[in-house]
Amino acid sequence: MTLEQLRIFIEVAEREHLTRASEALHLTPSAVSSAIRILEERYGAMLFNRIGRRIELTGDGQLFLEEARATLARAQSAERMLSELGGGKRGLLAIHASQTIASYWLPPYLAQFHATYPLIDVRLTLGNTESVRAATEAGLADIGLVEGAVQASTLSLRKVGTDKLIVVTKPDHIWHKTEKLTWDTLFSGQWILREHGSGTRSVFEDAMRAAGYNPARLALALELPSNEAICSAVLSGNYVTAISELVAAPHLAAGTLVKADFSLPQRQFLMLSHNDRYQTKALKSFSDMLMKEPHMSRTEQLPA
Repeated sequence: MTLEQLRIFIEVAEREHLTRASEALHLTPSAVSSAIRILEERYGAMLFNRIGRRIELTGDGQLFLEEARATLARAQSAERMLSELGGGKRGLLAIHASQTIASYWLPPYLAQFHATYPLIDVRLTLGNTESVRAATEAGLADIGLVEGAVQASTLSLRKVGTDKLIVVTKPDHIWHKTEKLTWDTLFSGQWILREHGSGTRSVFEDAMRAAGYNPARLALALELPSNEAICSAVLSGNYVTAISELVAAPHLAAGTLVKADFSLPQRQFLMLSHNDRYQTKALKSFSDMLMKEPHMSRTEQLPA
């Protein structure tokens, strides 16, 4: 059974006249009559009663008319969806992002994107830099967003923003009153850090190595899997951490955490996409939006 047969059947059923139906369909009466006959013979169902030059639906024909209309309506809906998908108005966009980006940097962009493309279904999954890289490589994510260094020849990396790590403590910590902390001083603290594989941890340890120090020398009190858990733990005791300025901002504003006098390098927010996978219109629209933001040159690319 074809959609064309359904269209012919519906037109004949509604007009109860072969010639008028054929005129509406821009077909010959014989072609319309043949299509109806083939449909009836193939399925062994009598759909019309022939009464002179008129035809009318049988009981079976009336039942089938409801189903035919519903089926054709679904086909037309599918056709409209394909047209919208091709035009970038609809679609599915799977984004995997590291915690700092997903919780503190990305939400305004998601809201902006939804306002422009309300029919695109955006599905966000949180992870750390390593899990986001793996998901993007495996095709589970259309776009990955991370703040850590990524090594993957199959992925394209583009800078979409910057962030700064800072060292924070409680206001009553001795470091709050210490000017110009040094790396040597930092090794005297009790540290709470993110897990291995997180961008925050990687950037902090890379800065340590660049200064000639071994991260293994740090006194690591706790290793926790989320930024919020780290902030809560630091608030509860005589601990220190290196964390995104975005994450710490509400605590700094409230005065519950303070920034230690120690400089860490800026880090880049990177957008990952697979070199060999098809880029949907939804993916392209979202990546174009991020690249058009004032903080980013549209042509800036980073090597994989």
